[in-house]
Amino acid sequence: MRNGDEKSGISWMRRIRKLVSLLFSLLILFTAAIVLSLLYLRSQALPVTTTLQTSEIYDIHGELIDSFHAGQNRQIVSLNDISPYLVQAALAIEDRRFYDHFGLDPKGLARAVATNIKTMSLQQGASTITQQLARNLYLNHDRTWSRKIKEAAYALQMEMQLSKDQILEQYLNQIYYGHSTYGVQAASQLFFGKNAKDLTLGESALLAGVPKGPKYYSPFYNMDNALNRQKIILNTMVDQNLITREEADRAAQEKLVFSDLSKDRSSEAPYFQDYIRQWVSEKLKLEDSLFETGGIRIYTTLDLRAQNIAEEVLSKHLKSNEELQGALISIDPRNGHIKAMVGGKDYNTNQYNRVFTTTRQPGSSFKPFVYLAALQNGFTPVSQYKSEPTEFTYDDGKKTYRPSNFNNHYENKLIDMRRAIAKSDNIYAVQTIMDVGADQVIDLAHRMGITSPLEPLPSLALGTYPVSPYEMASAFGIIANEGVRVEPIGVLKVVNSRGKVLYEAKPKKERVIEAPYAYILTNMMQSVFEQGGTANRVSSVIKRPAAGKTGTTNNDAWMVGYTPELSTAVWVGYDRNKAITTADSYKAAPIFAEFMEKTLDPVPPKLFPIPDGVTSVYVDPDTGKLANDACTPSRLEVFVQGTEPVEYCAESKTDSTQQPQPATSNQSWWDHLKRWWND
Repeated sequence: MRNGDEKSGISWMRRIRKLVSLLFSLLILFTAAIVLSLLYLRSQALPVTTTLQTSEIYDIHGELIDSFHAGQNRQIVSLNDISPYLVQAALAIEDRRFYDHFGLDPKGLARAVATNIKTMSLQQGASTITQQLARNLYLNHDRTWSRKIKEAAYALQMEMQLSKDQILEQYLNQIYYGHSTYGVQAASQLFFGKNAKDLTLGESALLAGVPKGPKYYSPFYNMDNALNRQKIILNTMVDQNLITREEADRAAQEKLVFSDLSKDRSSEAPYFQDYIRQWVSEKLKLEDSLFETGGIRIYTTLDLRAQNIAEEVLSKHLKSNEELQGALISIDPRNGHIKAMVGGKDYNTNQYNRVFTTTRQPGSSFKPFVYLAALQNGFTPVSQYKSEPTEFTYDDGKKTYRPSNFNNHYENKLIDMRRAIAKSDNIYAVQTIMDVGADQVIDLAHRMGITSPLEPLPSLALGTYPVSPYEMASAFGIIANEGVRVEPIGVLKVVNSRGKVLYEAKPKKERVIEAPYAYILTNMMQSVFEQGGTANRVSSVIKRPAAGKTGTTNNDAWMVGYTPELSTAVWVGYDRNKAITTADSYKAAPIFAEFMEKTLDPVPPKLFPIPDGVTSVYVDPDTGKLANDACTPSRLEVFVQGTEPVEYCAESKTDSTQQPQPATSNQSWWDHLKRWWND
């Protein structure tokens, strides 16, 4: 009996040893399998993903003009560019042990498994931030065991290949906030109109609660739910000793200012946006898809304030006539920056950008090219021609040209260049181009940026060859900038989603006109806004020194002019080249004046700087000679040094030693300042 018991005991011991050995072997195999699996996961590259990012256009002040995205509004930012409050709030509510676990949270997992077994469902989740990121990047949201297993595997793989901060950064750039918006930066802009790094504690707590259920916790859908969720997160942060109770209470009482969700950014500078997209695409050879998903940043020269003023003013003056169109472009002549661009009065009904694509006869606004060429060829502001009906012969006497003044009004006497500019005398302009030579005028116009075809005919002086508003604003900017042409630009810099600079503007500068000639013409073109000038009717609107030239044809009305800070061209007319009415012809100048004054306000008025090589003397307006007490009234006139008159208008009534002496440049400046102040 005893032997049987001993044999039985030995048998049981053997079985136990075998079982232990088996279990130990299984444990070794299991451990080996785990180790091999981890090594395999570590050796395998994570799946390649393409993160769609929003592309954006900014104005000169860094204000967002518009963003482009293919259904996913997202802007990638680094962890350092996210408010610490938002990082803490997200960790507190989503994964408090994030920095302690290895991608899976055993405590949370055990609790979730127990709940799911009890309810026989998969309703309870225990996803860590790493698991959520893995699901968002590589998987769908199906509630299946296979997806859960894959999610866990990807989470382990990510933990082995990425740092905790890298995982957290990717997560915060991926989570969905509703309204087609992904990531904390785009969400911060959407809800609060600010960058994620600038969020307050109250804003951060509210934002961290939205991803739980965007349709339920978005303040744009349900403010009460959003605020209740905010308080839960603040309390959770207090429980985890991330903030104090006092900080939580202050954050809960913080007045939150939300962005206007209804604001349509696409309405901001739409013609300019089209121009920028086309320019960047052609310059950098970018595909259109990159504008929607590439996350590029385009920093432009546009000033949204000036742009809004331009759109409002143009619409205001053209709204009474449904068919009448207009265009405006304004350029800073000092650096070539395009500050405002309006290609038509209503982009929604017509996307045709008349700033570039409309070339129309500029009329008398072309005359400054003629007079500038004349100044460079020995003419002065007191050079005279007779204003009377005249027939001009050209082409070796084979052809004739008989221009007329507006309303057939002629001075029927000798007039000088200043008066011809102010009154826009056509006879004087044609006589000038006949004597200077049309070829010289064309050559100068081309050097000043006029690329449209021009023909060497007498009628060229009267602006019979079409040009664009862009060409005119650019060319007049050279005169405003003392003869230096700065290549017009609309884009300052283009950066890709990784911060690499794809393009940076380096505008070319070139002296086209000697500074004294540019100043003399500017000084004469100021007369256009003075009494008797063709733009005198708007002199009460623009309360600062400005130079310019009007232009009117049967089908077009122009006003092109400048201050030291802005060169602006305004065109008014009909797309189908329909004849304009008298009322239509008077609209360009008021648009110009109102835009310039509102845009430059409250910048103090600036005088045009007087360059070296300019002198000023008092002249007799009738003869163009030096003035003395024998001929009054006199006029202070500017000249390139060496071209001023040397003879007096008549013998002085007093002793020759008492004759007036020519004014100095300082006297000229002081005289102009007094005249501007009195006006």
